[in-house]
Amino acid sequence: MQLLRGSDILKFDFKKPEERGIFQTATKMLTYFVIVIESIVYGIAVYGANIGEPTVLAVLIGQLMVASILVMFMDELIQKGWGLGSGISQFIACGVSQQILWSLFSPLPAGDGGAIGIIPYIFQQGFLDVTTGMFGANLVDTIFRSNQLPSIFGLSLTVVMLLILVYTQGMKVEIPIVSTKYRGFAATYPIKLMYVSNIPVILASALTANAVFMGQMLWSQVNPRNASPIFNLIAQFDPTSPSSPIGGMIYYITPPRGLEIVALDPMRAVVYVLFMIGIVVVFGKLWVELGGLSSKKAAQNLLDADVQIPGFRRSNKPVEALLNRYIPSVTLLGSIILGLIAGVSDVNLNIVWEPPWDKDKMSESAKLELNL
Repeated sequence: MQLLRGSDILKFDFKKPEERGIFQTATKMLTYFVIVIESIVYGIAVYGANIGEPTVLAVLIGQLMVASILVMFMDELIQKGWGLGSGISQFIACGVSQQILWSLFSPLPAGDGGAIGIIPYIFQQGFLDVTTGMFGANLVDTIFRSNQLPSIFGLSLTVVMLLILVYTQGMKVEIPIVSTKYRGFAATYPIKLMYVSNIPVILASALTANAVFMGQMLWSQVNPRNASPIFNLIAQFDPTSPSSPIGGMIYYITPPRGLEIVALDPMRAVVYVLFMIGIVVVFGKLWVELGGLSSKKAAQNLLDADVQIPGFRRSNKPVEALLNRYIPSVTLLGSIILGLIAGVSDVNLNIVWEPPWDKDKMSESAKLELNL
């Protein structure tokens, strides 16, 4: 709805309370419609084949609908002032924070015999090797872990990505502005390097997720044995694991998980990162133009706020010309950086470390457990 309004396909004047109310109501009704349709389609496509009881499937679809509606209500509360910033952005940040804390401190057992969390695993490996039953395990086991489990290497990459994001978020150009109503009032109008914010990445992720989802649906109905040469150009999935693409365009727009997979098919990783950069740049341009962030809109917003730039006439054209020096450039550069970070992060750089077990140093119980 915001994109439709920004492109002037839907014309609403938010200065009028009645039109603003109509826009909010229409947005909410459209959200309800999308929630119902996507919950039904997702429930049937993903879980329908494995659930034979229609009542259980209906309850599952109902849970998806209720959860989505609750998220919508919480986002609406935050937008109305019961919180800070954007609701969806906060939910994303909470999800990332929860994943980081879980990867750091989870005590639950993992497939390699240790805990999932990095901190418990370090203590286990440092004081007691849970696999061999011996003290003083190799530190390399805690740096690189197999099966994409949390590791010190993965934690280091996460910290590096966060530092890059924080650093780039602080880069900006500040344009001085003064008030035309209040004498002596001066401030700055910041144009950040990440001018497009995180919206293009969200749109790009939604596009790829829906493309994979539709590819899975079509593949299961049309080409479940990968026997159609034409459909194989679009998508091929592993019949034993339908969630894993093995060929076609869908294969190249999904990230390879782990360096061992990248080593087997480096072209897939390169194509995926380039695809993410390209699609984020496209969505970044669209979001700036249709989301009310263009130079023309920004100049008009400054004039409507009764401020002007010293040395420039209080008119749209001069201010727009000044903003045009910066906004298109930061839109392109910021989108490229965001697409590169998103693409590289999705590749999930994990190194598989297979420790050279020494049977002579193992206890008898460890040998029996490992069938040695």
